[in-house]
This record gives sequence, C-alpha cells and structure tokens, in this order.
Amino acid sequence: MATNKTAAGLTVKLVKSTIGSKKDQIATAEALGLRKVGDVRVQPDNEATRGKINKISHLVEVSEGK
Repeated sequence: MATNKTAAGLTVKLVKSTIGSKKDQIATAEALGLRKVGDVRVQPDNEATRGKINKISHLVEVSEGK
C-alpha cells in the first residue's frame, strides 16, 4: 500500500501583504486561497503546493499538519 502524505497536509498562513508584489506572486497566493493577511489554509503536501509556497515563501509561514 502507498503512503498517503496528503492526509496531514501543510498549513499555510499569509503573514505579509501582497501589495507591491509581482502579479504572478499575487496570483499564486490567491491560488492557495490566501487573500488577506492572516488567512490560513490547509493544502495537500505535494510538489505543486511546495512549488507555490516556494514562490511566495517571503509572504507566508508554513507548518506541517493541521
């Protein structure tokens, strides 16, 4: 059986405003469901999500699990 890594997921919190950021970084934050400072979303732990987080790592805090 395969291990399901997405069960726990990654908790992503927007801690810095997207004002002044590049358009693609704003779009990435919105794709993660982060619109306002303080927004928190649980995302699946996969390569696509980690790539998005890496792109806006200066704007977010990430923790593993719920």
